[in-house]
Amino acid sequence: MAMPLPENRATLTLVPPAARAPIFKAEPAASKEAKPLRVVAECTNRVAQMTLLPHTLRGYRQLGRRWLTRFHDDYPQLIASTDQAIREAAGDVTAEARLQDRRAELRTEYWRHRLTFTGKTAGVATAVAGGVGFGAVTGSLWLDLVAGIGAWGIGAFHGRDRSQPDADTVLGLPADDATRAHGSVTLYDLPEGARPFPIRRAETPQQAAVCVLLAMVAENVPVVEVWDMERQPWGWQCKVRVGENTPEAIIAKAGGLETRFDLPTNGVRPQPMVERRACAILRLVEGNPFATAPGLPYRAPKSISITDKSRLGTSVGGDPLEAAFAGVMGLVVAASGGGKTGMLQAIGEVTTACYDNITIDLDPHGDGLEDLYDAVRVTGRSHSQIESVLLFFLMLSKGRARLRAKLGMGKKWQISKEHPHFTVIFDEFPKGSELAKRLAFELLLVGRKEAVTLIIASQGGTKLYLGENIAQMIALKAVGPCKVGDTRAVFGDGAVAEGWLPHKLSPATDTDPKDAGHIFVQGVPGMADEPIEYAIHETPSETLRKLAAERLEAGLVEPDQDSLDAMRSVDLPEYVEAEYDKDGDLKKPAPVELLTWDQLLRLCDAAPTAGAELEASPARTLIEDAVAVMEKAGVDRMKTETLLLALRDYDPTAYGEMAVDELRTRLKPVAGEPVTLGPIGIEKNPRGFKLAKLTNLL
Repeated sequence: MAMPLPENRATLTLVPPAARAPIFKAEPAASKEAKPLRVVAECTNRVAQMTLLPHTLRGYRQLGRRWLTRFHDDYPQLIASTDQAIREAAGDVTAEARLQDRRAELRTEYWRHRLTFTGKTAGVATAVAGGVGFGAVTGSLWLDLVAGIGAWGIGAFHGRDRSQPDADTVLGLPADDATRAHGSVTLYDLPEGARPFPIRRAETPQQAAVCVLLAMVAENVPVVEVWDMERQPWGWQCKVRVGENTPEAIIAKAGGLETRFDLPTNGVRPQPMVERRACAILRLVEGNPFATAPGLPYRAPKSISITDKSRLGTSVGGDPLEAAFAGVMGLVVAASGGGKTGMLQAIGEVTTACYDNITIDLDPHGDGLEDLYDAVRVTGRSHSQIESVLLFFLMLSKGRARLRAKLGMGKKWQISKEHPHFTVIFDEFPKGSELAKRLAFELLLVGRKEAVTLIIASQGGTKLYLGENIAQMIALKAVGPCKVGDTRAVFGDGAVAEGWLPHKLSPATDTDPKDAGHIFVQGVPGMADEPIEYAIHETPSETLRKLAAERLEAGLVEPDQDSLDAMRSVDLPEYVEAEYDKDGDLKKPAPVELLTWDQLLRLCDAAPTAGAELEASPARTLIEDAVAVMEKAGVDRMKTETLLLALRDYDPTAYGEMAVDELRTRLKPVAGEPVTLGPIGIEKNPRGFKLAKLTNLL
């Protein structure tokens, strides 16, 4: 019989007591396999990435989308749009029928397109399947391997990552900043320790904005913000804001900024914004900003009005330069080689295409509008021609001023086909005579309201060239390559600081056009006066000659008879009157004679007005007799009453019963009203007729 063991005696066993045994929680039966499965999946993904499997799948998805796009080819959208148009045209039988026919055509074209595209796809698929099937049937491992590698390569190629690498690391830019819209950067966004770098290293708008701001900080320009950074075909364009003063500091530091950006000379072109004093548009020009500008638009003869806006050129930002020349006095300034003739030809090309404008070309030194000669009504080259033309239009504007009220036109001349506008283009103004300059100055003061405008051109804008400080009083100012003094004389003393920089443009040479035809313009009707560079349309000489011939063949515009009649009764300026001593003897002859329109045409070798020849008639006989009696008396002028008495003595049969009023009436259609003659005897300024004027009629 076994003896019982004491309770405190250790139990001899290999199983641990319940209190010390570890407790295991219930786990899924497959938990032990989870880790190996994850490892297998990671290995599988790694292998797939190494073999470009995701690229291959993505590539075939893209190819599938491309196939669907070409299969549909926008036909469903076109058909749906036509359906919508049919619903909107409800009630319009004609429109509905036309749209339904169009829908039927689209559906037929869509069916034909799907059939053709499906056939092409089937052909390609058959060829590929045939090759693969041939390899499978023949058991050629190499053919199957080549087909598999080809399929894999095509998918991987079309599914590759096409995103462009950035230069964030090279330029020290934060990665998140490189995606901000419009390249907006402030001083607080600049990377710590970043240094200026050439603009060509910028690949994104954000990087270009950082480049601009870093260069500004390095040059001590108080710019605090850069935004709206845009890539252009010729470089970069953005807007900047200064924290103090004005954007003048950018203009002053332009040379240093060009070095920081590694740009060519005049590559930094700031344009202060009129609507925001602290801001400017900054252009960083690496190429030709006008390379893609459109050419001259075709304008048929008499197809536009002088009051219409017409395109002359294009701005550096791509905006059109459009101007209307009705009632606009103008000044064009450009140094030799600056393209002044091209600018005037661009203006003349517009004015000669108008049905309500007459173009006059004056040039005391050169050839004026050159290739547009045929389309110009009057051309003046000699001093006598130019002076006569300017006096004629000065008197015509004076006559129109008194005629407006009679015609009910109001405060300014109403331009129309019946009452046309005159555009007088005066090139090489400094080379004109002193009298021509004075007449031109007078015309600048009074011609605008009477639709007689003058556009003068000069190689300089200072008093040395123009004779008077008149540049800033003229409304329209266009300045090309010039001296800085001309910029200040035309646009004002503070113009350079405000961004008017035509003096930075380079005139052309014999082999390089450079900046010829580029201008800064102010006073264009309907446009803000902003300091922005424009390029005038360059038109070949052959094109201008063809246009001029077309316009001549269509007929040139003639002045209205109302204005011609009105100018006969106005007083001449004192400085063009002959001077007489107290005894009535001629002291100084008149420097220029006021001619009629037909006389002016003959003086300038222009085509006469149709039917204006003074052929054998009672009027011609009267003029011949008047000239004969003046020559017989040895005088150059006669009062109307004295002339009648002389005619009675000369031919009593023809003139014995004629009264003074009848003489005036018979002379008026050809010689106009009597004019002031200056002192004759005791009379200070009687009215009558002058020998020179009557002689010109013959």
